[in-house]
Amino acid sequence: MRAPGPRTVLLTHALLAGATAIVLYPVLWVVKMALSPSQGFAGGASPFPTRVTLDNFVAVATTTTSDGSALFLHQLANSLVVASATAVVGVSIAATAAWSLSRWRFAGRDALISGFLLTQMFPSVLMAIPLYLLLDALHLLDSLGGLVLVYATTSVPFSIWNLKGYFDTIPPELEEAATLDGASRWTTFTKIILPLARPALVVTGLFSFMTAWNEFILAATLIGDERAYTLPVVLNGYVGEFGAEWGKFAAGAMIVSVPVIALFFFLQKQLVEGLTAGGVKG
Repeated sequence: MRAPGPRTVLLTHALLAGATAIVLYPVLWVVKMALSPSQGFAGGASPFPTRVTLDNFVAVATTTTSDGSALFLHQLANSLVVASATAVVGVSIAATAAWSLSRWRFAGRDALISGFLLTQMFPSVLMAIPLYLLLDALHLLDSLGGLVLVYATTSVPFSIWNLKGYFDTIPPELEEAATLDGASRWTTFTKIILPLARPALVVTGLFSFMTAWNEFILAATLIGDERAYTLPVVLNGYVGEFGAEWGKFAAGAMIVSVPVIALFFFLQKQLVEGLTAGGVKG
């Protein structure tokens, strides 16, 4: 194949640079608002602050309750606990169900798989009232446990669908060989299938983590105690009916994004394997 000429290469890089600038422009505006002392929108088209200060980050991170105890750090811990527990519980349930759907044929199997996909067509706001009534009956309102239960169950359908597709790529002969060597079904699943499916488990777990980390509507509906708030609910508090503290909102948004960015960098190898390995059967 003939290599592209210098003009084509230059044009391609110029288009890529322009597209990158367009994508980064609103992100730089968030950084500008977070580093500016003003709580409003700064004038001008430049995405760079004229005066740099960390006051907004300090104000957000040192938020306290009326009795002086740290509030924002407690709410940050709430989000970490809820998102992590959701990922662990959701993936644990989905992995066993996905393996069963991948390996065994039974009546209603195809309808069940289609039903899992069908549930993803409805927005979470439709479930807000029924979930509120259920958690109220179980005395789990204003609790992180109730929020984990809601998030984990809502993430299970997609997780099953995603993991089932990956399990289909693992040769059943590996399980048959282990069975001939005397391994039980549970040993085969935990010692052979799960290690081979680690990239898919990482991708699915990260999806569940991000969904719980960023979710706002259900958290705002089911949690009324500010000490049990997760970070999306906290950020919403900076944008009120009669005013908005955009500087603090932007600083909080940057703080919220740090754990997700760190996870992406830490798990990038497994993410690439999990997103590409399912493309080839066998």
